[in-house]
Amino acid sequence: MQKIDFKKTLKTLYAPKAKDFVLVDIPKMKFIMIDGAGVPEGPTYTEAVSWLYAVSYPLKFLSKQQLEQDYVVPPLEGLWWAEDMSAFTQDRKKEWLWSMMIMQPDWIRENMFDQAVEKAAKKLGPKPATLRFETFEEGLSAQILHIGPYSEEGPTLARLHDEFMPANGLDWNGKHHEIYLGDPRRTAPEKLRTILRQPVKRV
Repeated sequence: MQKIDFKKTLKTLYAPKAKDFVLVDIPKMKFIMIDGAGVPEGPTYTEAVSWLYAVSYPLKFLSKQQLEQDYVVPPLEGLWWAEDMSAFTQDRKKEWLWSMMIMQPDWIRENMFDQAVEKAAKKLGPKPATLRFETFEEGLSAQILHIGPYSEEGPTLARLHDEFMPANGLDWNGKHHEIYLGDPRRTAPEKLRTILRQPVKRV
């Protein structure tokens, strides 16, 4: 049975270069998603991420058993925003809002998600209210690979907002999106690899 690695089969989405921003058209994709607020180091965030993985891995095994299709569980992703966007530049993390998510193959069905949630609930307790399985589409987006600590993303994002977007006649069209290719528990901060993505529209 072949094991699909979406980071390799979807290179335009999951393997940008670190030198320059690129424009990509993000299609409709399926995700397990969960919402929250507050610092990414806090218990709410940790619990949310635990739920995503506790559902994603049973889904992978259900896919193997029921559909004979195997794959590598895709990386963790996050949408980030705030009611007052200056909270980001001023590092007011308690005001941050987020949706964490993990992409799922297009052959995964709602009933399979329900089975995986039931299994995860035996370990983690009642299903969180915002945990869901849905289709998400961003469309035209600018992205780049950031190498280094999350705390050092600022200059790259400033280059996106102040240089690349104005130079290409682009405006904001969605929430700041990050894709985490490295595990911060096992990777030195200076070697972390994070895709920074911003949905945009032409003006």
